[in-house]
Amino acid sequence: MNAAETRPLAIITGASRGLGFETAKALAIQGFDLVLIAKDPDRLAGAATAISAVCDIKNTNISSIACDLEQPHLVRELIDSINKSLPTPQLLILAHGVMSEKMSKTLKTNDAEWRRVMAINLDSVFQLVNGIAPAMADARNGRVIIFSACLGRMSGPGNAGGLAPYRISKAGVNALVRNLAHETGLGARGFLVDAICPNHSRTDMGGADAPRSAEEGAATAVWLATRAFDSAGSTDAQKITGVLWEDNQIVPW
Repeated sequence: MNAAETRPLAIITGASRGLGFETAKALAIQGFDLVLIAKDPDRLAGAATAISAVCDIKNTNISSIACDLEQPHLVRELIDSINKSLPTPQLLILAHGVMSEKMSKTLKTNDAEWRRVMAINLDSVFQLVNGIAPAMADARNGRVIIFSACLGRMSGPGNAGGLAPYRISKAGVNALVRNLAHETGLGARGFLVDAICPNHSRTDMGGADAPRSAEEGAATAVWLATRAFDSAGSTDAQKITGVLWEDNQIVPW
C-alpha cells in the first residue's frame, strides 16, 4: 500500500475560498488527503491547484466535487457518491455558509430569503452529517467540525436581534452539534462533534476590513481536527466535545 492510500481523509465544504480553503490547506500540510466541496467548479479547481502547490503532491490526494448545497436533492446525490466511492473520512468539516440580507429582521424577511439561508446554513449541514457521519461514528474514529457563529449564541454580546435567518440558522447548528454529541457518547466512543466561532475574518462574507485573516479564522478548526482527545483527560481541551469553541476556548451557547 502506498503512502497516499494510508493518509487519513478530510472532507471540507466551502473549500474553494475563505475559511474552508485555509482549513483545507492547513490539513493537507499536516498529512490529510482532501475532498474539497463548493458550488463553483472553477474556484474549486483553483483551490486544489493552490493547495497542491504548498504540499508534496506525490503524497497528497486532492479531489474536488462541485455541488449547490442549497438544493437538497443534489446534497443527497453528493452524499451517495461520496459513500460509494470514498473511504470513511476521519474529518468532516463544514465551512460553507451564507449571510442573510442586511434588513432581514424577523418581521421583514420573506419566505424566499428565509428558505435560502436555512437551506444552506442548516438543512445541508444536517444532510451532510446525517449522510456521512454514521460511518465515522461506527468506525469510532471521526471528527465533525462545523463553522457556526457567535451571532447564533443565546448569550453574550451581539445577540440582540437582526439578521434573523442567519442568526437562527447558526443557533440551529449549535443545537445540532450539542444534540449529536450527547447522542454519540460525548467522545467516549471515539466520535467527536464540535462547533466553532471563527470570529470576524477577512473573507467574502466578512469583508476586507475584518480584524483577522481567514487563516486566523480557520485556526480553531485545524486545532480541533488534530488535538489529542481523551474523554478521561484532565483539561477541557483534552476531554470535552459537543460545545462551541472560539480561539481554542469554550464559549457559552
